[in-house]
Amino acid sequence: QVQLVESGGGLVQAGGSLRLSCAASGRTRSTYDMGWFRQAPGKEREFVAAISWSGGLTFYADSVKGRFTISRDNAKNTVYLQMNSLKPEDTAVYYCAARMSGGYGGTWYRDGMDYWGKGTLVTVSS
Repeated sequence: QVQLVESGGGLVQAGGSLRLSCAASGRTRSTYDMGWFRQAPGKEREFVAAISWSGGLTFYADSVKGRFTISRDNAKNTVYLQMNSLKPEDTAVYYCAARMSGGYGGTWYRDGMDYWGKGTLVTVSS
């Protein structure tokens, strides 16, 4: 099992930037694909971005393409989400997620996560 802890959330003005981090601990000798999801007030949780263990595969929700970038540093067991050109509609609790790597068919990046962090709040003011 792996534990995930997010950090980097906060309050930012529209047009600004934030970088979220997610540190993994526990069974980190296994390889994990990672992702970010978010849940806005009164809405369901939605997929934001995902990255394979090697970093060779990345996926983004249409709403964040061109603005957000997911990356990872396997030596530090950490995945990042660089968020630029933030909009008020990006306001949400952002969750880090992980699954043991492998099997890249279908929508693994959106539906296949097994482990979740507790989230970090991002608030974008207009």
